[in-house]
Amino acid sequence: MKLSRRQSITLGLASILCLGGVGVAVTGSAQADAYPSRTIKIVVPFAAGGGSDVIARIVAQELTDKLGQSIIVENRPGAGGTFGAGQVAHSEPDGYTLLLGSSSELAQYPAISASVSYNPETDFAPVALLATVPLVLTANPELPIKSLSDLLDYAKREPGKLNYGSAGPGSATHLGMAMLNAMTSTQMTHVPYRGSAPVVTDLLAGHLQVAMPPLSTVLPYAEGEKLRLVAVSTARRSPSLPSVPTLKESGLADYEIGLWTGLLAPAGTPPAVIERLNGALTEAMAAPDVREAMVKQGAEITLSPPDVFAAAIKRELALWRNVAGQAGIRID
Repeated sequence: MKLSRRQSITLGLASILCLGGVGVAVTGSAQADAYPSRTIKIVVPFAAGGGSDVIARIVAQELTDKLGQSIIVENRPGAGGTFGAGQVAHSEPDGYTLLLGSSSELAQYPAISASVSYNPETDFAPVALLATVPLVLTANPELPIKSLSDLLDYAKREPGKLNYGSAGPGSATHLGMAMLNAMTSTQMTHVPYRGSAPVVTDLLAGHLQVAMPPLSTVLPYAEGEKLRLVAVSTARRSPSLPSVPTLKESGLADYEIGLWTGLLAPAGTPPAVIERLNGALTEAMAAPDVREAMVKQGAEITLSPPDVFAAAIKRELALWRNVAGQAGIRID
């Protein structure tokens, strides 16, 4: 069949476009198969030496072995973790810049601030939820508080008299106590600090009455009477504190939170790259030295696939927006 000149040109363009599409698909597949071909960077949006930083370095070492490429950890602290998280969200979605994210900058701070530069639900491609650290409702032992009911009785007898410390406005340790106040109709006064370490220091000194710091910061005081560990915030008791009940067991049936952490890439990262990273993480988190290191941090490995991690972010955003709204907590 003889084609007209216009038909020939049209057919030629279609062939070029078709071949171009095949070329893109092949190139994309080849890139995914070759991943990783250079150093990967994991951004920790908090200062060096903290719990997130320690977990990131443990994971980075194991992933280096599993992926056969160097993985470096870079600390970019600031604005409750949102500075570093924002930089990753706006990075090239090629799998070479990742975020060791936590509930702080993915669910809590965005729930109380309009100045966050990213959308936690749409600007990241979750790779895997890694671990959860319980918060521990803790009291100074000079107070007549040995259980949650003791604390609530005291708080209701003396509204506003009990001071609770937190790692800063909008932190998990702040919103966790705000949630406790809201669920029990109690009034305890918030005293913000710059991190959980000084909170524990002032609890030990008697300058604070109560707090809900991460388990890792109070674990050294689990023995003896320097601090009274009243209850943990997670659904199950912590293996590191088997004798300490949960808040659920103590009478708050709907109280279940934790400071979780996970690995994320920028949105648009190829699915094959996400799958490769998830598989390597699954192997890495099964390593005995990783599990031992997590236990020392008071963390429980809660490995989950990308879709489950994404659902957790969505669920926790809704939870903390509700808590912040009830407590009138807002940072602008």
